[in-house]
Amino acid sequence: MGEQRDLLRLATAGSVDDGKSTLVGRLLYDTKSVLADQLDAVHRASVDKGLSTPDLSLLVDGLRSEREQGITIDVAYRYFATPARSFVLADTPGHVQYTRNTVTGASTAQLAILLVDARKGVIEQTRRHAAVLALLAVPRLVLAVNKIDLVDYDEDVFAAIAAEFEAHARALGYPAGSVRSIPVSALVGDNVVERSANIDWYSGPTLLEHLETVPVEPDPHDAPFRFPVQYVIRTNTAEFPDYRGYAGQVAAGTVRPGDDVVVLPSGRRSAVTAIDTPDGPLSEAVAGQSVTLLLADDIDITRGDLIAPAAAAPAVADEFDATLAWLGDKPLRPGARVLLKHGTRTVQALVGGLGARFDEQTLSIVDSPESLELNEIGRVSLRTAEPLPLDDYAQVPRTGAFLVIDPADGSTLAAGLVGAGLPGLVPA
Repeated sequence: MGEQRDLLRLATAGSVDDGKSTLVGRLLYDTKSVLADQLDAVHRASVDKGLSTPDLSLLVDGLRSEREQGITIDVAYRYFATPARSFVLADTPGHVQYTRNTVTGASTAQLAILLVDARKGVIEQTRRHAAVLALLAVPRLVLAVNKIDLVDYDEDVFAAIAAEFEAHARALGYPAGSVRSIPVSALVGDNVVERSANIDWYSGPTLLEHLETVPVEPDPHDAPFRFPVQYVIRTNTAEFPDYRGYAGQVAAGTVRPGDDVVVLPSGRRSAVTAIDTPDGPLSEAVAGQSVTLLLADDIDITRGDLIAPAAAAPAVADEFDATLAWLGDKPLRPGARVLLKHGTRTVQALVGGLGARFDEQTLSIVDSPESLELNEIGRVSLRTAEPLPLDDYAQVPRTGAFLVIDPADGSTLAAGLVGAGLPGLVPA
């Protein structure tokens, strides 16, 4: 297959009807990443809708309910590649009530494309999505000023929108050079893959050119090793007498046989003796690999425990402060009893005080709010029924993040980040 291409994980965000699905469809279509039967189905569906040209958004909006309503209500993942790079793209919803899906899609993104309608400019949902992306520490943003054809390819309109958004992004903590603004028309293809003669005043890259050349942050294999135990494998056969292995996915870092490790929260120490996989043993395992670890000592380890280097273990705590992106329909108030899912462990938790709420529209901080409403971001204190091994989200995102769950019905109430500060400005 030749030299392996690097991978860029990206997400789209933006308000309803800004054209996210059409933009993704255009990327897939113009990079020839669409199978013939998929394209035939889109053509048939477009004809049924009375359209003379294919509706490229249908390449992404796969659910029947989405196609019928003409909106995206779930995160749609698409994979495509060019000679320069491979891509994993998460197309997220635009409706305010589906902001939780945006959090999901952007949580692993190395870059986010934030769309705005050239006729509307930066709106409330644009600022909300930018705040969520800043909170999740997505390192690079692209502002795609879409539907530029509907404002007669006006350079001044684009410049004003780009200047407003880039100032907003800087206030959220994005450094110079991490935000790129590009004028596009997803519907007709201007500046998405092919350069547009209609926008001769723009000298920057097309969207695809930027995606192919933007620096990609490497996976943090040099981060401290973190291994949430998902399953304990025990056998006693002639081939594997008294076998005890600990299965899971490496969340961060690298592990090798001989490494000294500690099991948390118990604090018991041991050493890795082998790394097993269905295809045979490994000499090392890195972040993202699913493996089974064997340890030198027979110690009590269960699902939910964390295996980490003895010399670089996370702190263990049952009281801590965190930043929450509140996704529940009912407001969060002090004293709420919830479930907290951290890695493979789920524990009971009690919400203490609400320290601050971030106003993503004015980039100000409100001290000691009475509650957090749907889609609001705030600092809270939490107390858990069992101690948890916690990393700072900025250092080890996988073990510095958690979910808050409704104990009544199992629905997700919030995405939480340990140690992460609120984006934006100082208190007003």
